[in-house]
Amino acid sequence: MAQLDTREKLAILADAAKYDASCASSGTSKRNSVGGKGIGSTEGMGICHAYAPDGRCISLLKILLTNSCIFDCHYCINRKSSNVRRARFTAQEVVNLTLAFYKRNYIEGLFLSSGIIATSNYTMEQLVEVARSLREDHDFRGYIHLKTIPDADPELVQKAGLYADRVSINVELPTVPGLKRLAPEKSAGQIEGAMLGMKGAIEDGKDAKKKYKSAPMFAPAGQSTQMIVGADAATDADIVGKASTLYDRFSLRRVYYSAFSPIPDASAVLPLQRPPLMREHRLYQSDWLMRFYGFKPEEVVSAAEPDGMLPLDIDPKLAWALKYRDYFPVDVNKASKEQLLRVPGLGTKAVDRIIKSRRFRTFTLDDVARLTVSVAKIRPFIVTGDWRPTLLTDKADLKRWIKPEKHQMELFAA
Repeated sequence: MAQLDTREKLAILADAAKYDASCASSGTSKRNSVGGKGIGSTEGMGICHAYAPDGRCISLLKILLTNSCIFDCHYCINRKSSNVRRARFTAQEVVNLTLAFYKRNYIEGLFLSSGIIATSNYTMEQLVEVARSLREDHDFRGYIHLKTIPDADPELVQKAGLYADRVSINVELPTVPGLKRLAPEKSAGQIEGAMLGMKGAIEDGKDAKKKYKSAPMFAPAGQSTQMIVGADAATDADIVGKASTLYDRFSLRRVYYSAFSPIPDASAVLPLQRPPLMREHRLYQSDWLMRFYGFKPEEVVSAAEPDGMLPLDIDPKLAWALKYRDYFPVDVNKASKEQLLRVPGLGTKAVDRIIKSRRFRTFTLDDVARLTVSVAKIRPFIVTGDWRPTLLTDKADLKRWIKPEKHQMELFAA
């Protein structure tokens, strides 16, 4: 096989990394190189695709160490039996690329994953070596996210946490039967065992930091995971339940959802079409309901259709509100924060502003309209100083009246 130059390797391995969604860079400790020490920062504005909670865009070099793999997971474009062009970086090449891109102001961090080369331990050693060299040899202070390998030696996985801001271990699929069928070489027990070990190491690192200021930071941005949506028969109810369990058991920062994408020369056990992208979007919305809006997983699941799938035409909060009409209307001038967060169309920032402002004035419907995109969606569910939804509350076809209209996008609109 002809030798590939760095540019060709980068084209192959950056493209191969696009299927991994879990690359947000939020939640890490702040570091910079002010004073001439070190290189890089986790604080500045970026130019790419990973967004922090405060809206900052953090640019990451997102690549695989290699797209060769000894595993043969049916859903993976890089599986052993896949007929794709292969490439591999050395650890030093990734270090050089990261530093070169940073110095040109292209990136502020690195997201590094890999197929399995030879053995899991050998691959994990290479991933850790990249992070170690950046931190120790070059005093790199930018963001590093490492994908770890569940069946690698636990000591190697924990070493990753010493150098990376965030580590992630993919659970791959929402159900154990799905994992056995589509990735028979992977073990759900092994994956969750590695996540549990990482959770313990993160907690130990926090305790050590409280006692000793000189203790090293350990994965300050925590750990995350990713699930593939639509490759198996798992319903949205299954996925929501799995995500809730993962958050509770492993104290994850994020669960990411990645819609299955059909791949060349696909196995016969895979679906022929990808699921609607809106399904992935609705799962993220349900995730937000559990994390920021106080919904329990069973409440989110109760908004699903009888087949366990969330409606695609309306968001999960609106679906829940339409099923539990007796909870409404809510008086915005008197209701608690928990009650207001359940009103369709009201986000966390809008609710906070209402609670702060209503001490000094009585909120009207126009006041609420200024805090939201669509007051029509909210009107049936609230009471204000000048509005009471007397006719809308019991309307049988309420969904038809408040469901967002479909708009055809124009490709060449001015």
